[in-house]
Amino acid sequence: MLLFYTPDISGERYVLPEEESKHCLRVLRLSVGDTLHLTDGKGALYTAQITDDRMKHCEIKITGKQENYGVRNYYLHLAVAPTKNNDRYEQLLDTATEIGIDEITPVICDRSERRTVNAGRWEKILVAAMKQSLKMRLPQLNAPAAFGDFIRQPFDGGKYIGCCHPDVPRELFWKVLPPSRRILTLIGPEGDFSEREMKAALQAGFKAITFGESRFRVETAGMIACMAAYMN
Repeated sequence: MLLFYTPDISGERYVLPEEESKHCLRVLRLSVGDTLHLTDGKGALYTAQITDDRMKHCEIKITGKQENYGVRNYYLHLAVAPTKNNDRYEQLLDTATEIGIDEITPVICDRSERRTVNAGRWEKILVAAMKQSLKMRLPQLNAPAAFGDFIRQPFDGGKYIGCCHPDVPRELFWKVLPPSRRILTLIGPEGDFSEREMKAALQAGFKAITFGESRFRVETAGMIACMAAYMN
């Protein structure tokens, strides 16, 4: 399946954006009469046929549409502190999208070593991963949020916080996933959450969880959280 991202697609005929037109015609060498697939990033899969193969103006005719293609039985929101090494966070964005995620929020914590993000670059990574893994829903990338503000936001589902504090009772994440299948998981920075933050999160209704005996990197913990939800 050749998948193109067309967030503004509508009607029976559509002209691919210039970048997607070039990729379709120059890289993939498609031409008039060939079939391709498109997604609006909101869950719909479109089937289309090329009707005009001008290099910067590839026009298509929509021949089919499936709503909620490949819908999952869970909703996962990852809230993860940005890593000092930006490449590691970008790997998390890529892998989490491939596995299946709905929202991701960079959370700025007491011990965060990175407090700025490149939202434009991250959005491109999410789009590329969505297309590569044939997902039809683009994860929502939220603006960075201060820890204290974030934990006060309402969430209808199970709320969990990864914890390395030995004196805080913790449960294995995959053993406490909620029947509602709406999951919010907080993962802290390299130095873990501060005691102040952990106390505030527990008071806000988060449950302390662990991913096992090993101490994982931030991005690894995020990937494990995605796999736990996917496999459960």
